[in-house]
Amino acid sequence: MEFPKELKYSKDHEWIKVEGDNAYIGITEFAQGELGDIVFVDVDTQDEELEKEEVFGSIEAVKTVSDLFMPINGTVISVNERLDDEPELINLDPYGDGWIIKILISDISDLDTLLDADSYKELVA
Repeated sequence: MEFPKELKYSKDHEWIKVEGDNAYIGITEFAQGELGDIVFVDVDTQDEELEKEEVFGSIEAVKTVSDLFMPINGTVISVNERLDDEPELINLDPYGDGWIIKILISDISDLDTLLDADSYKELVA
């Protein structure tokens, strides 16, 4: 299982990749493995300012539906539209093409509350 060092992780199994004032958010390889085959992603929070741990959408697998939680405060500035037709990208490439939303970060210091790769690896071990 992969735990990319350049990412930060939430205890809810979301990852975040920071690029300047923006960040990409998705679910971890561990989370997609637990969910199984992903068949649908629903994000209806485009252009909304959300707080840490607020639900930004949901993800549906063959046997379950799970909420998606914001790892930090931010405004949703885009949604990965490829997931409309190819939700399985999350299973195939959770840290790349399977990203779910892009946000404008409200407060960069929020990142200090997240886990690094080694701490997340311990959490799921």
